[in-house]
Amino acid sequence: MDYLRYSGLSFEKQRAAFFAIVAADPLLAETLERVRALALPDWLVVSGALYNSVWNHLTGMPSGYGIRDVDLFYFEDSDLSYEAEDAVIRGAAKHFEGLALPVEVRNQARVHLWYPQKFGRPCPRYLSSSESVSYFASKTHAVGVRFDADGQLDLVAPFGLDDIFSFRITPNKVMDNQRTHEAKGKRAREMWPEIEVVPW
Repeated sequence: MDYLRYSGLSFEKQRAAFFAIVAADPLLAETLERVRALALPDWLVVSGALYNSVWNHLTGMPSGYGIRDVDLFYFEDSDLSYEAEDAVIRGAAKHFEGLALPVEVRNQARVHLWYPQKFGRPCPRYLSSSESVSYFASKTHAVGVRFDADGQLDLVAPFGLDDIFSFRITPNKVMDNQRTHEAKGKRAREMWPEIEVVPW
């Protein structure tokens, strides 16, 4: 059960362990440097590439195992047109050429415009990239990192890190996201059988 060695520790100790794992992962380290150079407003690398890398490190799996892409959020509300976001996405695609994983870029200021059509229910209008993370279907997945003004890693984790380090996927019932929680939990268990999925 050594993979649970950080479970139940204080947030400060978990944050230090999280940053150490992220910084030591070659895939994440290169991605974060490239993201910083892109300099999008209010940017945040979120979700799977982060917590999956922690699980890989703690279970002895190779870097990148089970990770399909890197989710990159930014927040720009001066132009909410599809065209403006698409221009950023196309520019980012060129910027990230050569990375081992594709980077999926999304403007969090626009989510409320397309979310109802895609998921059949409304979504609040977010005020920042950080705020949008707190609406993820599972509390475990609500994690993001970026560099602060001094070049140090900055963490966004509205529900803490204990679920990640406890290999536990916990639902976040702020929105009706049961199907997403269950689907992501099922896939995670197939990749990392150590995981417990808390029922919705």
